[in-house]
Amino acid sequence: MDNKFLKSCLLILVAFVIFGAGFFSGTVFGSILPNNPLRNMLGMNDATATPSETNPAGPTVTVEGGTSATQVPDYSQRSPAELKELFAPFWESWDLLHENFVDQPLDDTALMRGAISGMLAATGDKHTSYMDPDQFKQANTSMEGEYEGIGAWVDITGEYVEIISPMKGSPAEAAGLKANDIVIAVNGVDMTGTPGDLVLKQILGPAGEEVKLTIRRGEETFDVSIIRQKITIPVVDYEMREDGIGYVALYTFNDQATQQLRNALDDLMAQNPKGLILDLRDNGGGYLVTAIEVVSEFVSKGVVMYEEYGDGTRDAYEAQRGGRATEIPLVVLVNEGTASASEITAGAIQDLGRGKLVGTVTYGKGSVQSWISLKSEDSGVRITIARWLTPNGRQISDVGLTPDVIVEYTQEDVDAGVDPQLNAAVDLLLGK
Repeated sequence: MDNKFLKSCLLILVAFVIFGAGFFSGTVFGSILPNNPLRNMLGMNDATATPSETNPAGPTVTVEGGTSATQVPDYSQRSPAELKELFAPFWESWDLLHENFVDQPLDDTALMRGAISGMLAATGDKHTSYMDPDQFKQANTSMEGEYEGIGAWVDITGEYVEIISPMKGSPAEAAGLKANDIVIAVNGVDMTGTPGDLVLKQILGPAGEEVKLTIRRGEETFDVSIIRQKITIPVVDYEMREDGIGYVALYTFNDQATQQLRNALDDLMAQNPKGLILDLRDNGGGYLVTAIEVVSEFVSKGVVMYEEYGDGTRDAYEAQRGGRATEIPLVVLVNEGTASASEITAGAIQDLGRGKLVGTVTYGKGSVQSWISLKSEDSGVRITIARWLTPNGRQISDVGLTPDVIVEYTQEDVDAGVDPQLNAAVDLLLGK
């Protein structure tokens, strides 16, 4: 490929990532942007909002602090001449690489993607990253309901791939994988220095095939062999217990979660439970809009979370009216696999005094990402566009939520078929 032509293409693509991402991130970025789809889904744009069934009037959003929406800075002011000067060292390095590298020819597409990855990594934010076409497709598929793999929520942004939580009933759970397990090798190949997306590709694969993972858990290192399966991502499980306590487990915050939760609550509440347990253990999160909808099923009014932007501006999201379980005694189960949207829900319930948290300290993911598809290829970027705070203004990144009642759940408990966290929640609700 002609280098001059390629330079032009790459400059357009890099400029698109710099400037275009700032524009397209409006799809999640913020409530401060008018006609934002997140605001529209929640009924927060007065001019365009359609009243929802559960909230005829629509929830309230408040913008606090920082600059006003009309003062959002324009990040696309650099002239073509300034861009050319800015990227001169890049193109000089590009030419030197092509002229001098020992193994020719070079894969220009891989170099281009590597450049984007390096640019995003230079922000210092582990949640801001590039996703190549395969990774972007997989990331979206995992929220749509089915894929083939081991059945675990993972974090690919660190030095190694880290297990956030295994899915219930998955091969990963059967193999004994736990939150915070680190994958240091796949099929005997050391993953040190390998980008997380490439490690993930090796973990995923056709159903029926085996993959061997080398796991580091604290000071212990061991191998586990897992047969991949077709994974149907669970959403909701519920039951009315014999002791009169309603139990509902929510496993993910995808676009099916709100309606399935509402259906479960309709069934449970019709049986007049004495109390309700919401199990968010090992729920790795999902969509922000779903988190607002879910917490509104348990909280009748008030701010349930804040989004805080880089300029100090805050959006306050209030509960939607019409929740099905806003007055019944409530306990929320959490653990180290409770992350992101799950922490938004649990944090609001805790701060507003709506219910008690029982379990162990949560994962600690307190930022909001926008996943943006690139028009130039079937890939995407994931950009941190805000940090979220609990109603009391807590930032839980890398700290997590501390339960009101700390109860450990040990391997001995698992082997004995005992769930001390669930038992503690039941005791709280029954006043024992």
